[in-house]
Order: sequence, then structure tokens, then C-alpha cells
Amino acid sequence: MDLSAILAMSPEMRRALRIELTQKAARNRLLDYRPYPKQREFHAAGKKYRERLLRAGNQLGKTMAAGAEVAMHLTGRYPKWWEGRVWDKEIVAWVAGVTSEVTRDTCQRMLMGRFNAIGTGMIPADAIKERNLKRGVADAIDSVVVLHGGGGDVQATESLLFFKSYENGREKFQGETIHLGWCDEEPPLDVYTEFLTRTNAAELGQFGSMLMTFTPLQGMSDVVARFLMEQPESAHDTNMTIYDVEHYTTEQKRQIIASYPAHEREARSKGTPTLGSGRIYPVEDELLEEGAIEIPDHWPRIAGMDFGWDHPTAAVWAAWDRDTDTVHIYDAHQLRQQPPAVHAAAIKARGAWIPMAWPHDGNNDTAAGPQIAQQYRDQGVEMLPNHAQYQPIGHDNKGGDNTRSSLMSVEAGIADTLTRMTEGRLKVAKHLHDWWNEFRLYHRKDGKIVKERDDLMDATRYMLMCLDKGKTKPVQRNSLRSRGAPNWRF
Repeated sequence: MDLSAILAMSPEMRRALRIELTQKAARNRLLDYRPYPKQREFHAAGKKYRERLLRAGNQLGKTMAAGAEVAMHLTGRYPKWWEGRVWDKEIVAWVAGVTSEVTRDTCQRMLMGRFNAIGTGMIPADAIKERNLKRGVADAIDSVVVLHGGGGDVQATESLLFFKSYENGREKFQGETIHLGWCDEEPPLDVYTEFLTRTNAAELGQFGSMLMTFTPLQGMSDVVARFLMEQPESAHDTNMTIYDVEHYTTEQKRQIIASYPAHEREARSKGTPTLGSGRIYPVEDELLEEGAIEIPDHWPRIAGMDFGWDHPTAAVWAAWDRDTDTVHIYDAHQLRQQPPAVHAAAIKARGAWIPMAWPHDGNNDTAAGPQIAQQYRDQGVEMLPNHAQYQPIGHDNKGGDNTRSSLMSVEAGIADTLTRMTEGRLKVAKHLHDWWNEFRLYHRKDGKIVKERDDLMDATRYMLMCLDKGKTKPVQRNSLRSRGAPNWRF
């Protein structure tokens, strides 16, 4: 309908048209879905990874993101901006929550709309062919037939959607083979494993996809550890914080964070697992983070690295403002299963003149430290002459209990690092996402440091232990003779 026809309408007719268009839009909510960058990252990862976790704070849009993606796969209606996996035929999908009531109030509402307004969720109304109710749970849907594709002369096929819950145990997730699974809220590990197994889909010629969306209020559980610690090659973790969304103002974000109990703030606003007293650096991000800065040439630079193979080799770079005794971490490197030559190239690209602090050993081999350090020297990396260490007063470090000395050094380094953090004398660039993820998850269990995903934290500690070994950037001098000037002597 063109503008002239609308203008020719009476006020009553225009009002009726507005209502009709509003209702039509409500019945195709998927058409208006526009993801934030973190939601889009989550979707795009589906092209490569079989298992995906969208780990986020409360009310930030994680359920909406998964709901929109599930609706796309069920219907085959993908937007032009879509970069994720595509199913070009009908699928079978399972969606599950903690209980049937919770699944009804979250996943079902997101996909289908409220019970008195079915068709106003992410699955367009014209794609819902039929639905069957669940017995014993008011207004809960058990299964849905969803039209996939169609249009023109092409006949639509039928996808199947089933709503389930964790409360009945892993046995209820056995038997079937599915294309797509979605867990909204964290499941027990045995339920998740059984659910994932349903997507093996051998007869389909390819693996299915598994989505999870939750706020990690259970701390470092087995499921969270799978994505953040174990990191199987099939799994991808996307972390979305309150600062990654735009539907709250800056003041609203501040008020929301302040409203949470102190021990839940990191989880509810940033999706960081609650670690309680086990967290090694219990410091708010805001005290450390900073944007890009100009580094003056007179600030000494220093780097620190932690050797690895199965776990990553990691390195951090920092500049030291001696006037305020503030250390600024501005770059980081992390890569697993690569020889020293590969890491050395990345290190030298950031400044071959920058001194590199390194640990006493590599890969837990007490004889390997100096040997590995020499390999990096041979590649042209400016390795410090000796490994990073704290020298207790009155102790010459000759003989004695090396293990005890090493533990003392680690604890001393952690204490000094924490002091810098709390006093505002350590700043870290916002864009160093790997560093921030490790920082938020660095914790103890039963009093002992959990030695997983701590590589950048270790590299940071080594760097700070050798801060006084930093160097200023070499001055590039162009001689007068090279510019054709007379050979004067002064």
C-alpha cells in the first residue's frame, strides 16, 4: 500500500491498519531479531564448533539468542547477515530446562509466545502447523510440528520440536537421534553428556549441534569446567557481560550491578562463575581495565612468558610508569602445540629488544627451563639471563628445599600482584580477552591453586617479578654522515 492510499484513509481506518501491522509484526518476531556482537559471535561459532556455550549475566539476551537460532534451524528462515551453520532440510530439535514449569516459562515462551498468544515467539505463527500439550503441567507444550522451507512451488517439509526437562534424569534423554539440542540453564553433567550423545547423528552424515545458555551461579561445576578448563576442540565458549548489551543505559547498568549481592555480582552481570573465597584475585574488573594508551618511550618495557605444549605457551607485555609505579599490560600472546620458532616470531614482532622473563621450568620438567630458554635465545628472543624468582632476605638460594622455595616464590608473586591490583598500580587493556577470562577464573580448590587455564596469570607474575629488568625503547639515531653532512668533529 502506497503513502497516498494511507493518507486518503480516515483516522479510524489508519488506526485499524496500524493495529493490523503491529499484530502481524508480533507474529513474525524472528524477522526483527538483530543480535549484539557477542550474540552474533555465538551464532557464527556454530559453523565450526559442535558444542557452544553462551555464558552471560542475567537478562542480557542469552535465551533470546538461542531461541532465535533454534527458530531459524526449525524453519529454514535465515537472515542475510547469518554466518552460522545452516540446515537445508527439516530437523528434529530438543529444548530443555531445569523443570517442565521452568522450560514452559522460558524456552517455550521464547519460541512460541505466551500460552494465550501462541505464534508471537521466535517461531513465526505461519510456521506452526500443530502442537501437543504435555500431561500434568498446565499450559506446557510437549511437541510442535514446524514448517521448514516452502514458498513458491516448493512444498514445505516438517521439523519436529520437543520440550524436555532435567528433573527426570538422563534416562529421559536416551534413544533418539536429533539434529539440534538446546539447554537453557545449566544441566547436570550426566544429562548434558547424554543430550550431547543424541547429536552424534551418524546416520545423518554429520554431527548435530548443541547449544547451552546460562548464568554460571553454580561456580566451577563440571559442565562449566568442560568449556573453560578442559576446552575440547569441539567446544566454544562465548562470554557476554552487561557491558556488551545496549538495552540498558550506563546508569541502569550501575544500578543493576549494585543491586546484586557482592558474591554474585560477577556471575549475574558478567557470566563469570561464582568462585567465592576460592578466587585468587577477588578484584573488580573496573579497578584494572583501561583502553588503549600511548606508551612514552621513557617507560621501560618488560615481558613475561610461561612455557607450554598441551596447555598454551603464553606471554604478556607491559610498560612501567615509574613516576606512579603503575604497570600497564598492553599485549598478550597465547598458543598451544607450537614449537619455539613459532612463538619466537610472534614475540619478536612485538619488539625483539624487550626483555623476557621466564619460569624455572617448562612443562613441569625441572631440567627443561634453561634448555627451553636457550632455544628461544637461539631464535633471537631477549631472554633474561636467569629465571624469575623471589630472593628471600638472608637466603642465598643455594641448596635447600627447591620445592618449598618455588611455592614461596609463587605465593609471594601472587601477594605482590594482588597488592598492585587493589592499589590501582596494575592496569590491563580491555581488549585482551584471554587475559581477562583467566583472571576471572583463577582460583584455589581446597587451598591449592588450580593449575588449569592459568598460563597468562603465570606469565604476568613472572613479568612483575622481573620488573626492574625492563628496558626503554632504543633510540633510532640517523648519523649526520649518512645524510651527507660534513665529517665534523666536536
